[in-house]
Amino acid sequence: MRVRPFPALRPAPELAARVAAPPYDVVTRAEAAALAAANPLSFLHVSRAEIDLPGQIDPYDPRVYARARDNLDRLVERGALLREPRPSLYLYRAVRQGRAQTGVVGCAHVDDYESGVIRKHETTRPDKEDDRTRHILALGAHPEPVLLAHRALGELRQLAAQHAQAPPLYDVSTPAGVRHTLWRVAEPGRYTELFTQVPVAYVADGHHRSASAWRAARERRPGRGTAGRELESDWFPAVLFPAEELQILPYNRLIADLGGQSPGELLARLAAVGRLTPTEDPVPRRPGSFCLYLAGRWYRLELDDASIDRRDPVRSLEITLLQERVLAPVLGIADQRTDGRIDFVGGIHGAGELARRVDSGAAALAVSLRPTTMAELMAVADAGQIMPPKSTWFEPKLLSGLFIHVLDSRHA
Repeated sequence: MRVRPFPALRPAPELAARVAAPPYDVVTRAEAAALAAANPLSFLHVSRAEIDLPGQIDPYDPRVYARARDNLDRLVERGALLREPRPSLYLYRAVRQGRAQTGVVGCAHVDDYESGVIRKHETTRPDKEDDRTRHILALGAHPEPVLLAHRALGELRQLAAQHAQAPPLYDVSTPAGVRHTLWRVAEPGRYTELFTQVPVAYVADGHHRSASAWRAARERRPGRGTAGRELESDWFPAVLFPAEELQILPYNRLIADLGGQSPGELLARLAAVGRLTPTEDPVPRRPGSFCLYLAGRWYRLELDDASIDRRDPVRSLEITLLQERVLAPVLGIADQRTDGRIDFVGGIHGAGELARRVDSGAAALAVSLRPTTMAELMAVADAGQIMPPKSTWFEPKLLSGLFIHVLDSRHA
């Protein structure tokens, strides 16, 4: 695949901690407003510019995108963001709970995304695609990177380890205890050569960002998508990590009601689906099993392994099995994308949050899932198939605002 250095727009080192922000899609409007309220340098003023407008204004209103552009310009005018004088690659290390992942920051090509060199495993929502495409075009920049995974190359890892011995460009720790460290690679030639040996990469986190980058590139090409000279917008920022270093947490489920059944009736129906036993452990320990919290108690539901087609990379996923064996036939939830009775909780919140939500009456049933593995994700993508919605929760999340890919000369 193609990976190219770029002249990033990035924070002045002494201001990096104030500029850095969580990604746009992991905080609500209210959470973003609270985080950025006392910090005019927060990148949330760019990625979630609706926080600077009256609450009744729709987040997709044209005024939001105009405000985002103005806020980006202000950060540059104040000297909070500086343009790198020449194209560079960067190393990005994130450490959470003692576990480290080190990736290469560079630009990937939209044609590799279109051709399947960069493979996806999720569908995207049109409204979110529209939003991020409009955001990119309004800014004249890609504000946030896509997280890509690839099968590791030994020399790439060795090269990154050597460069990471130098003093970092940024070293920022978040309130959640995640340490984010960035190094600039001034001589990126060997990295770009090595990435030509990587046959495919996988969108791990950032399906809407990558789809929107592709759409924005088509919008900016002469003739709206026709071939022509290469433009800066044909490239988009990505952080490429070895797949085995990434951690996927479970994406758990909350069900608002039992579909008119009593807890006893639901348990009887679940017992017909698989082996159902009370448990004190809320975490599924083997493939083909789930843990469910109902009426103040945890249960483990184990499916007959012989009933699972392990040759099918999608139908063998716990997310799929839950849908086909429990949600649709037992609870009447036919489509997780559209049914308002189901909610999703990232595994970072733990099983305790699931029990709390049920005990509070906010939900009637919680399902604790085994996390999807990177091997499962890559198998689905390699087969050209799509995972069910909300199948993966990657942690830690990349910080926003540490490097912006500019598409024009405004901030040169």
